[in-house]
Amino acid sequence: MTPISMPYTAMLIVPTGVGAAIGGYAGDALPVARAIAQVVDCLITHPNVLNGAQLYWPIANALYVEGYGLDQVALGRWGLRPVQQNRIGLVLDAGIEPDLRWRQLQAADAARATLGLSLTDYVVTDAPLGVSLQTADSGATWGTIQRPDSLLRAVEAAIHRGGAEAIAVVARFPDDVGSEALTQYRQGQGVDPLAGAEAVISHLVVKTFRLPCAHAPALQPLPLDPSISPRSAAEELGYTFLPCVLAGLSRAPQFTDRVDAHSIWANQIQTLIAPDSACGGAAVLGLSQTARLITVGDNSTMMQASPDTLGLSALRVTSYLEAIGAIAAERAGVHLDALTPTLLPLRPLLSPPLSTSELSCE
Repeated sequence: MTPISMPYTAMLIVPTGVGAAIGGYAGDALPVARAIAQVVDCLITHPNVLNGAQLYWPIANALYVEGYGLDQVALGRWGLRPVQQNRIGLVLDAGIEPDLRWRQLQAADAARATLGLSLTDYVVTDAPLGVSLQTADSGATWGTIQRPDSLLRAVEAAIHRGGAEAIAVVARFPDDVGSEALTQYRQGQGVDPLAGAEAVISHLVVKTFRLPCAHAPALQPLPLDPSISPRSAAEELGYTFLPCVLAGLSRAPQFTDRVDAHSIWANQIQTLIAPDSACGGAAVLGLSQTARLITVGDNSTMMQASPDTLGLSALRVTSYLEAIGAIAAERAGVHLDALTPTLLPLRPLLSPPLSTSELSCE
């Protein structure tokens, strides 16, 4: 039961690198976030949902929270403190070629001049990060970086010398032109080959420094393909994926230990929305103990972790449209059964029902 004076807060999760039918491509879960934000007071979600390369959308009541930080919030270990604006530190991989580095810097300057964002001077890592991409047996993607120490030194410099309050990382990713995985992804099929490695980078930074962080890969532009899927098309628009990251980080909430009127904690989150087959992550397992879990069936993934297999109580719906309706009904105080064509009669809790003969008057 939610007190009516309490703001209604929901968390929307679409795990990274698991081939989600909605949210597994170039910001294609952003319409879902925009719609859900209209029926809640506050929406907490993560870069995988809101990032669309050079496309993004300002959602006034949405909080942009990196995945590791999202897990910590859902587990009740960290709180969120909304901010007006962060000073963003830009960290560039030393492995980025000069022309591609200039593309990132021009995107950063454009964000300052056109969007009014606050950035520090940039830092280049003292060694190439050496990103490699991997695929698990399940089909999910992940990756490694050979020089995490170089990344952490650069982030530390951005924080202590530049006064950064949030960190944008641009790492040089392997160009995989012509690979089957990339071809399928551009056609709106399969799994994002970059997503898992991106998560490794941002998780490391957030875990170490407890500041907002997001990542944009540096890649050479791909050859034109007129048959690209609309879900992947945002990544075809230019030379950099950095604009959405800078826009998101500019107002990403800070992580906090303080419980006060300005912070948001797990016990203030009423609803969690996730794909039905991807409920095995720390955030879902933790938050589902205190919040209502709504799982969406038609957002299929490569995972096989449904609420039933994990022993979780959930409202299982087919679509995000149904999930939005369920939230609207709850906020209106309308029981979901009342919205169906059949409503079963009440039954006794402690004694058998009276028969017709017992009810008759003689």
